[in-house]
This record gives sequence, C-alpha cells and structure tokens, in this order.
Amino acid sequence: MSALFQPFKLKDVTLRNRIAIPPMCQYMATDGVVNDWHRVHYPALARGGAGLVVVEATAVSPEGRITPACLGLWNDAQADALAPIAASIKAAGAVPGIQIGHAGRKASANRPWEGDDHLAADDARGWETLSPSAIAFGANLPRVPREMTLEDIARVRADFVAAARRARDAGFEWLELHFAHGYLGQSFFSVYANRREDAYGGSLENRSRFLLETLAAVREVWPENLPLTARFGVIEYDGRDEETLAESIELTRKLKREGLDLLSVSVGFSTPEANIPWAPAFLVPIAGQVRRGAALPVASAWGIDKPSIAEASVRDGRLDLVMVGRAHLANPHWPLQAARAVGVERPTWVLPAPYAHWLERYRVE
Repeated sequence: MSALFQPFKLKDVTLRNRIAIPPMCQYMATDGVVNDWHRVHYPALARGGAGLVVVEATAVSPEGRITPACLGLWNDAQADALAPIAASIKAAGAVPGIQIGHAGRKASANRPWEGDDHLAADDARGWETLSPSAIAFGANLPRVPREMTLEDIARVRADFVAAARRARDAGFEWLELHFAHGYLGQSFFSVYANRREDAYGGSLENRSRFLLETLAAVREVWPENLPLTARFGVIEYDGRDEETLAESIELTRKLKREGLDLLSVSVGFSTPEANIPWAPAFLVPIAGQVRRGAALPVASAWGIDKPSIAEASVRDGRLDLVMVGRAHLANPHWPLQAARAVGVERPTWVLPAPYAHWLERYRVE
C-alpha cells in the first residue's frame, strides 16, 4: 500500500492523499484582485488529483505585497473575488488553502521576469517598505526599509487577523501564515534583519515574539476545527546551521502551544550570502528533524518532484505531506503519474470521477 496515497486528516479536514500543491506566486493580479488567469490556473491544478491546493502568497496589506501584481486580502472585494477560487478547488476534490503574508523589506519589487529587483525610487507603483530594523536585504534588493514602530507591529498583526477572517469567510479550509523566505515574519526571527533592542529583538524569545503573537491572534478568528499552519525557514545555510535549526525547533514548539497544527519547512532566505545545497529533496532530512523535535506534522517542498522520492519521504516518517510545485505546473496530473510509478492499483481513482471514467472505460493498452 502506497504511503503517498493514504488520506491525511488534520482537525476536521481530510486530504485524499499526501500530495499538496504549495503556494506559487503568479504575479498576475490587479489591485490585489484575482482575474481570469487565476480562475483557470487553480481549478486546473486541483483537477489533477492533489489532496491540497494552497493559493499563492496573498498580502495582508497593500505594502505587504511583493510586487504590484500580487494578490491581496486587505479588502472585501478581494475576498469576494477569491471565493469562487476556493469553491472551484473544492469542486475538483481538493481542499482549498491559502497563504497570507507580508513581504517586509522584500516588498515593492518588480515581477521576476521584469527584473526581480526593487522598483525604482521614482516609480509611481512603488511604496515604502517595512522591516524590524532599517537594514536592506542587499543584492538585487538594496532599498533600506523603515524600522517598524510598535504601532506598525500592532497594525500588521491586526492586518493578518483581518485577512484570516476574510479567508475563512471566502471558503478556504486551510490557512498558512507566510513566516518564511526573508519576508516580514522571517525577518523578525532573523539576526540578519532584526537588530532591535526592544521586546521584539535580541534574544530568541524576543525575536520569536512577533510570530507567536501573530499566530495567537489569528487563532482567535480562524475556526478551531480547521488547520492553521505556517511556512517557516528553519535554516539559512550560512555556517551557523545547527544553532539556527535548534532555535527554529524551539520556536516551532512554542507555535504549537499557541495553536499551530502543521509546519511547512523551508529555507530562511534572509541573506543573499547563503550557500544553499540545491539537490533533490535536500530539505527532507531537516524536516524530519523538526517533525521529531517539535512533535508536529510537517510538510516540505524543493525538489520533491520524483514519485519515488515523494513516496519514500512519507513512508520513512520524515514528511506528512509532500509539497510538489513546479512538477504540477509542467503536468497538472502529476498525482496520476506518481500513482502509476509507485504501483497503485487502478491509479485513475486519484482523479475526479468523470476523468477516471473515460480513462478506465476506454483504455487502450
């Protein structure tokens, strides 16, 4: 029996298998609102057989966008437009999820294929960026952000809560807080971005405070019976990995006590000087350590595009879910391919019934 194709239950949500499609920014929105591109993109992915589809990073405020073309959830019009997306994912048999976040000092940028750098200072589309400290990321993102005041911190926390409430009302059943990839949540945790001397900087306890407070505040409005998850960079690959991983596991334990149900394990991406060992499934062993150390379900992505790797990662107890992104863009029916590869009998059962009917009934060997 394939481990990859066993159902996964978390709270009152049951995924039909252990395959999830992670948030992948499309950079195609206008004023934070979905359009025809998103209405085609997400149902196509959901029809392929994955158990969970997580909608791309969706900003909790206008200044929280990565680019001017990112999705948003800071007003009701955006939520109303997202509701049919959630419904279409569910109609295709997958659980609809969404990731909400704030880009921090990496905000106000061009789309990747238009430079992947900060918008020019005189570009009318740009805006002031925020971060725990006035420290630029560097490399292609040289703009120095404004150090957040305590009032800014409280406002952004409230923005997360409001976005979570809108996601709930739009019909999403899985919420992921984006605390990874050098964006605002990760920046509070990171010694590269946070040099504060108040209650939000310095010690591990203080650097964890924004993440813990934000999660706890969101937990109050997000339904208790639905999964509340986070994506977090547990390692930087900067030469101090053991210390960072130990701190990350300690933070994950605290997040669990505040109501976190699952952690999507990723890289911090807090410094352009990181030496990331890109390789197939390179984060899976790290995710396994987090799973054991925090006693919490975990997911991970990055190079888990071969069915044999995905199957082994779940079977060996290192991952509860495999996040398969780019392979789904190339082949939305990757789960069917994976089922065949790992020897699932009558693998078309992973597809919606109309697709399975045609593939089974009129099969030509």
